[in-house]
Amino acid sequence: MLTAVNPKLPMRKAAITKRYYIEQLGFSLLSDYGKYLIFGKDEVEIHFFEFKDLDPHENYGQVYLRTDDIDGLYQSFLSSGVAIHPSAPLQTKPWGQREFSLLDPDYNLLTFGQAVV
Repeated sequence: MLTAVNPKLPMRKAAITKRYYIEQLGFSLLSDYGKYLIFGKDEVEIHFFEFKDLDPHENYGQVYLRTDDIDGLYQSFLSSGVAIHPSAPLQTKPWGQREFSLLDPDYNLLTFGQAVV
């Protein structure tokens, strides 16, 4: 039986990835194997593997993170100065989700969403 999914995304430099996910997004570093990092926040875990030759403009890494407080999360990121994707501010989508997106330093797309009730 499946119990969780933990996406694995590429990163060029561990130090930059650590700084962004810890200082900007509020994740905790769960494990640091140098070329492999694991971050956690609440019930979410994201893994990163080193890919030094990654061209961020050709990176299609994406993850969709569900939340139960999309408005509060969005405001906390804005208050902390986190850059919101210019094409994806908080909005209600036709597929019944209220969502917004960010690009991390390696251009992995993080979309945060909550079902509209």
